[in-house]
Amino acid sequence: MINLKTKKEIEAMREGGRILKSILEELKKKTVPGVTTGSLNKLANELILKYGAKPSFLGYGDFPAVLCVSVNDEIVHGVPSERKLKEGDLCKLDFGVLYKGFHTDSAVTVLVTKGGKLSRVFNRKYSLEKKLISVTKKSLEIGIAKAVVGNRLGDIGAAIQKFVEKAGFGVVRDLVGHGIGKELHESPQVPNYGKEGAGEKLVPGMVIAIEPMVVTGSWKIKDGDDGFVFTTKDGGLAAHFEHTVAITEKEPAVLTG
Repeated sequence: MINLKTKKEIEAMREGGRILKSILEELKKKTVPGVTTGSLNKLANELILKYGAKPSFLGYGDFPAVLCVSVNDEIVHGVPSERKLKEGDLCKLDFGVLYKGFHTDSAVTVLVTKGGKLSRVFNRKYSLEKKLISVTKKSLEIGIAKAVVGNRLGDIGAAIQKFVEKAGFGVVRDLVGHGIGKELHESPQVPNYGKEGAGEKLVPGMVIAIEPMVVTGSWKIKDGDDGFVFTTKDGGLAAHFEHTVAITEKEPAVLTG
């Protein structure tokens, strides 16, 4: 069953989304060579307390952290640790906020650089990583544009899949987006692939997390050793972007943007 939200509830989710966006922006600034993924988790926890919100992920399915940090071939659900990031790493930051009784969920992929400056050598060496980030981010925008009344979930997934595959990359099949609200994961599932005109019809009040996970090789995945992280089966690189989006009578409302 899909839980439709009232305008008041969507506004509460928008408030939580603003908090989430602010925290992710701070985390992106700190995602630099030499920092540990554990220190990013610590900062996320400090910031969420500062805003008077609660973390969505901590304890969810026994997940032991407030932030998911996945690196290179890790797709999602990476557990923060003493691992140090290095220049050229693809670092995925996935974060959820519980505020006024409602969850919001968002993710970004960061190419780890020194001071944000890209030398010519760096640009050449990491051209694949940069293209992967660009395509994944754009695919999210394309998916969001399809999140309008009268369309179906298949229209979102088909648009994402078509764009990603045309760019020479693959879309993960076994991990998908989801409905969101009072629960972190609600109906319906929101695949990043599919057929136009298929799936649940989009109606006002639906709130979904659209989150393309794009890979450089095979879309097949495997479980990580820690029981939480998912990685690419062939060792290829992965990128991940996500927004919480409300379906309205007009255009899609990005609550975490």
